[in-house]
Amino acid sequence: MVVEHAELTVEEGREEEFQEAFGKAREVLAEADGFHWAELLRCEERPRVFLLLVGWDSVEAHTVGFRQSERFGRWRALVGPFFAAPPAVEHFRELGPRFAG
Repeated sequence: MVVEHAELTVEEGREEEFQEAFGKAREVLAEADGFHWAELLRCEERPRVFLLLVGWDSVEAHTVGFRQSERFGRWRALVGPFFAAPPAVEHFRELGPRFAG
């Protein structure tokens, strides 16, 4: 499994609106082949910045299976209008189970 790490910067004053729209966008993500889970975090120091973490079967499940599908268009239509800058996206490979101390 890989984890998509996307830093999303939202237009000032639209943070709450974005969070509401993301609730609908999460449903679109959940329809994608190779999708496992999604988590949205908001930065304490930079409240316009959100961190989206998505678990995928593989990089290709995200970059090909999802991004080249009609689902990506629906997802982007829901959240894209809030972006103040293009998202910064990287993929990380899990090295073992999560530590829950």
